[in-house]
Amino acid sequence: MKSFLIGARMTAHTAMAPKWGMALDLERCIGCHACSVACKVENSVPLGNFRTKVYYYDFAAINPFNKKETMKRAFLPTLCMQCEDAPCLSACEQDAITRDADGIVRINDDKCDGDRACIKACPYGAIHQDPVTKLADKCDFCSHRLEADLLPACVEVCPADVFAFGDLNDPASRINAFKQRHGKDLSVLKPEEKTRPAVKYRGIGTAVPRAMEKKIPKGRNHDPFSYEIDTWSQLQSTFARSTVKKG
Repeated sequence: MKSFLIGARMTAHTAMAPKWGMALDLERCIGCHACSVACKVENSVPLGNFRTKVYYYDFAAINPFNKKETMKRAFLPTLCMQCEDAPCLSACEQDAITRDADGIVRINDDKCDGDRACIKACPYGAIHQDPVTKLADKCDFCSHRLEADLLPACVEVCPADVFAFGDLNDPASRINAFKQRHGKDLSVLKPEEKTRPAVKYRGIGTAVPRAMEKKIPKGRNHDPFSYEIDTWSQLQSTFARSTVKKG
């Protein structure tokens, strides 16, 4: 079981308050959606809205064993990037969004007026408006779980061990061990946005084509119908060449 006393373990190594970090190993992702489902359940995210979303992308590739053309599918879990230069924070005129000392960008429900400026500013589709409360909502690394010395729900349930999460101030943390091993392979989503995301990825440009970033919406939350409808055309056209008989 992955749950453990992360707070107690980390503060034993350092007197500093924790600074949370995350990295995702896309070479391990199997597209099972356990992370997005667990996130919805844990945080009561309404239908049609997402804090965590898994995208897939079908593309032509070469089978490494027989060297023949084939189709390959890549998976990309997305969530709030906890940006160091967060556009949502700058866009909010009510000062309802803060980037706290622990590295997490949070929304203060008491200050949010629901004007959606933060949603329009986000390049990663990470913020949605609750249809009942009309307040902005997004991933905060399951802060309520961190306070109870538990891992975020997505990290907890992932069967493929995709998520490396922990305290960046703790040299012995999982995130620092992952960065030490794969640091040169880590990148961020949409670097052209210059938001300095705190969430890093291993496998962007290799296991997952950079073109896949275009599926992540800017200025709106993730579309619940985006899972396959916008990739079917490329899948269909690829197989049409080999399955349709001429004459």
